[in-house]
Amino acid sequence: QVQLVESGGGLVQPGGSLRLSCAASGTISSFAAMGWYRQAYGKQRELVARVISGGSTNYADSVQGRFIISRDGAKNTVYLQMNSLKSEDTAVYLCNGVHFGGANYWGQGTQVTVSS
Repeated sequence: QVQLVESGGGLVQPGGSLRLSCAASGTISSFAAMGWYRQAYGKQRELVARVISGGSTNYADSVQGRFIISRDGAKNTVYLQMNSLKSEDTAVYLCNGVHFGGANYWGQGTQVTVSS
């Protein structure tokens, strides 16, 4: 059973930075894609950033230029570097992985709160 465990969330002031980590129990090379989603209170879950197995990335328009997704195969970990944070970035951030076989996995989520 694959597990995805997020860490790195917390409280940060507007304009600040955080780095989220998603550690996979298996090798991340077995995932066709890994990404970060977020869900704010009362809103639908939305894609934040995703990295495909070949290395290409895509981002939500709202975070383009501020967030960077990356992966470390040696550590089986995917990161989300979040810069210039805004109050509207406040949400639970969830790690997602899609295996080449089609199975879809989710982490438990980590809370990010941007507030002064």
